[in-house]
Amino acid sequence: MSSNPAMAVRAAASPAQTGPAAAAAAAAAKALQAEAAIFNQDFYNYIFIICGSLVAALVVWRVGLESVKYVRTLTCLNNDTQSYFRLPSEAFASFKKHVLYAPIFRKRHNREFQLSAAVNVGTLPTRLQLLFLSLYFGTNVAFCVVSIDWTQPLTTAAKELRNRTGVLAVVNMVPLFIMAGRNNILINWIGLSFDTFNLLHRWFGRIVILEAIAHTVSWGVEAFYTPGSEKGSTGGWAAIEKAITTDPMIMYGFIAVVAFVAIALTSNSILRHAFYETFKYLHIALVILAIITIWYHLQLATLPQISLLIGVIVLWLLERLTRIVKVIYRNNAGSKALVEALPGNACRVTVDLARPWTFKSGQHAYLYMPAIGLIQSHPFSVAWSSEEENFNDEKLAVHRQDILAMRKTKISFIIRERTGFTKKLFKKAEASPDGKFVTKCFAEGPYGGLHKMQSYGTVMLFAGGVGITHHVPLLRDLVAGYANGTVAARKIVLVWIIQSPEHLEWIRPWMTSILAMERRRDCLRILLFVSRPRSTKEIHSPSATVQMFPGRPNIETLIDLEIEGQVGAMGVSVCGSGSLSDDVRLACRKRQNISNLDFIEEAFSW
Repeated sequence: MSSNPAMAVRAAASPAQTGPAAAAAAAAAKALQAEAAIFNQDFYNYIFIICGSLVAALVVWRVGLESVKYVRTLTCLNNDTQSYFRLPSEAFASFKKHVLYAPIFRKRHNREFQLSAAVNVGTLPTRLQLLFLSLYFGTNVAFCVVSIDWTQPLTTAAKELRNRTGVLAVVNMVPLFIMAGRNNILINWIGLSFDTFNLLHRWFGRIVILEAIAHTVSWGVEAFYTPGSEKGSTGGWAAIEKAITTDPMIMYGFIAVVAFVAIALTSNSILRHAFYETFKYLHIALVILAIITIWYHLQLATLPQISLLIGVIVLWLLERLTRIVKVIYRNNAGSKALVEALPGNACRVTVDLARPWTFKSGQHAYLYMPAIGLIQSHPFSVAWSSEEENFNDEKLAVHRQDILAMRKTKISFIIRERTGFTKKLFKKAEASPDGKFVTKCFAEGPYGGLHKMQSYGTVMLFAGGVGITHHVPLLRDLVAGYANGTVAARKIVLVWIIQSPEHLEWIRPWMTSILAMERRRDCLRILLFVSRPRSTKEIHSPSATVQMFPGRPNIETLIDLEIEGQVGAMGVSVCGSGSLSDDVRLACRKRQNISNLDFIEEAFSW
């Protein structure tokens, strides 16, 4: 084989060469193609190695963190001072302050960029997220161009680039589809929220689309500059048009890349937020179109990457099938939902589930209400759950079905009126007699509940508006655990920011239950901040442990007050608007060097 493969390819491309020289050039070209195929396989493997190594590292990280929390909980059960755990680790505190919790710039992360009330252009990632995405994007760029000899003829280099980008686009579709699902097993394995996977899904999708476009463009360059039938001519645009319209393999590939471009255009944040339901179904339709056409493209080209595409299709179908099975199994023919209109343009939805469920604090479920949105599903935090047993004196429970029939689970949600589904729900409840109506509901879940607060001696919970629904079950568990001696928590502080005192009605029955719990006064304080009171007469504190204030809180001052009397490690959780989350995040970052303080943000971006 020639010592210079590029020269060998040029020789093979020359029609004037005949005899042994031409044969040698053809052999060199064939060897070069074989070498390129080996590189393609190598980079194919490298993508999986990178993703697999990352998952393994995050699993180890998760096991380490959970082990520390478990040991800390056990150590602190009979220790009311927990002095040792107040002290921060200098290196880890610096990592959390400057990398783990840090937004790209000073403060803004979850606060959306609003061009108007209806136009939203999204949020910014954290530094750690940006670092990973930049490295992964750069790695893919490098894998696309490394080992290609750019001194060889343009058509040959374009062919190698075409093959490389095509392989990488299909490979990246595997993690892309894994990240898209609600039933993603990696969420529980590595402890990353669905919100984080949603962010990664969007960026992996952009990488796949860019690689598909590069694949198409490089094919176009190759077809355009391939020598034509006449001497000195090239294929030109006519060759490209002919290939797309007459070659089934090329036609299917072209349709796939058009579908990808359409996905990119319709998935931008402005359109996604303004017309979410339209976006979702159009997105699914375009993805199905892309998958079908890629299948035929790979099948007609007899490429081995079709096995990966089969894996992608199986992943997608299994995730969708899991959703359907969950909904049917959990609800039978449907669960019953009572919808009540509440002050402040909100609804309380209480679902009497057809089968008993076991819910944990911090979890959420997707609700389907055919009478409101035919096939729409929306995620809502479970604000309260209760189990009842209905005993029948006349019938002795013998079979498992009889026992399950006696157990009844009810879950409740607070749903604030926004647009679309939530607006229809509230308007219907408001227009119903007594502000209530009953409808059929299908609940899918539970999901989430990754972050537990039992290992922290001091717990601060910040909630804005309807974000309180995430914290109410957590309060109940912590207060019960304090009374039973099963948690490390000794000081629990809830800070709830509402616009009007009438919003207290949202959770009144559940908060009354919590305030009546044993030893509640010894561990729990509630600070209510009313940002838009109609008069000062509305602001009154029921007791020393439940206080109400006008205006918005000073987040840093509140955290400083708790740090002064901190017991053990401090866990700070926030669920509310993006601006509230960013304020709490900044305050926690500033205090990493003076307190062992963990920050937990509960958010859902789409």
